[in-house]
Amino acid sequence: MAECENTNDVSIAEPSKLCDLLDRGWKIFEEVDIANEPLGSTSIQVKVKRGISMLEEASRMVAQLDLFSRNEELEEIATADLKYLLLPALVGALTMKQTSRDKRLEVVQTARAYFMDFLKRCKEYNTSQFELPNSTNESTSPDEESENGNLTAKSVPCPSDLVSMAEQRQAKIERYRQKKELEARLSDVRRAVDSGQADEEVSRDFYLLNVRRWITVCLDEIESIDQEVEILKKMDGLKQGAAKQPPQPVRPPMKPFILTKDAVQAQVFGAGYPSLPTMTVDDWYEQRRNQGVLPDQAIPRKVTVEDTDAKEREEEDKERKAENDDEESLLKARNWDDWKDTNRRGYGNRHNMG
Repeated sequence: MAECENTNDVSIAEPSKLCDLLDRGWKIFEEVDIANEPLGSTSIQVKVKRGISMLEEASRMVAQLDLFSRNEELEEIATADLKYLLLPALVGALTMKQTSRDKRLEVVQTARAYFMDFLKRCKEYNTSQFELPNSTNESTSPDEESENGNLTAKSVPCPSDLVSMAEQRQAKIERYRQKKELEARLSDVRRAVDSGQADEEVSRDFYLLNVRRWITVCLDEIESIDQEVEILKKMDGLKQGAAKQPPQPVRPPMKPFILTKDAVQAQVFGAGYPSLPTMTVDDWYEQRRNQGVLPDQAIPRKVTVEDTDAKEREEEDKERKAENDDEESLLKARNWDDWKDTNRRGYGNRHNMG
C-alpha cells in the first residue's frame, strides 16, 4: 500500500493522522484476510474490532474535511485523496469478518450499508460502469409480501425470472473476469508504489485500480448478503413461530425394565413358549394306550403258539437223526451233495431264467 502523501492545504496534523488510520486499518484487513487462524478466534476478532474502529474514525475525519463533493468530477480529486474512497468498502469488509451469531442479521445489514455507500459514491464519480443494486427499502420483505397476498411460489420460476437469472449469471462472470484483470494490473503497479519510486500518475493509477477492484468485490458481497438476509429472516420467523406454539404436554417418565434370564428372556428366545412339546412320542403313546383309545387296541391279537411248537419239533427231529446216523437221512444228504456237484447252481430254474 502506498505511503501517506500530504498534498492538502488543510492542517498537516489532521491529514497525517487520517493517512495513518487508513493505512493501519487497511493493513489489518489484509492480515485478517490472509490469516491461517480461524476467523472466530479471539486474536482475529480483536484485530477486526480494532481495524473497524480505526477506519470508522478515518471516515468521520473525511466527512469533517469535506474531501469529496457531488459537484466535482473524478479528475478533480487529488491523487492523495483517492484512497479515501475505499474507506466504506474496507469498513464493510471488516464488518463481514465479525462472527457474532446472535447479531448476524445486524452485522450483514450494517456491512451492506457500507458497501452501498461506497458504490453510490463511485457511481457519482463515474469511476466504473456498473449497475447499482437495489437498496433494502426498495425490495419488499417476505412478511410484507405474505400480508399483501403477493407471495409467489418460487419452485416454478416464470420466464422473466429465468431471463433475469441468466443476466445475473452473465454479469457475475463478467465481474469475475474484470476482477482478475484488475488484480493482474495491480500486482505490477504495486511493486512500483511500494518501492517509493512511483510518480503521481502511477500512484493515481494504483488507487483507481483498487477502487475498481473493490467495486466488483462489493457487488458480489451485496449479492451474497441479500441471500443470507433472506435466510436469516426466515430463521427468525421460524423461531418466533415455535415460541408462539403452546408447550407440549409433559409425558410421564417410562418405567425401566430388565430382561431376566428366567422369565422374559426365556419367552423371547423360545424356552417356556406354550406350543413347545411337553412329552416324547413314547410317553404320548403310552398315555393313549392306557386310556384305551388306540385304533388297534380293540382287535385281539392271534398267538401262533402251535406253529412255533411244530417248528421246534422239526428241528429237534433233524438233530436227533443226525446224531443217530439215520441211513435214510444220510442217503438223502449224500444224493443232494452229488447232485450239487454235477449241476451248477440255478440249473433247472427256468422260471427265474437262472
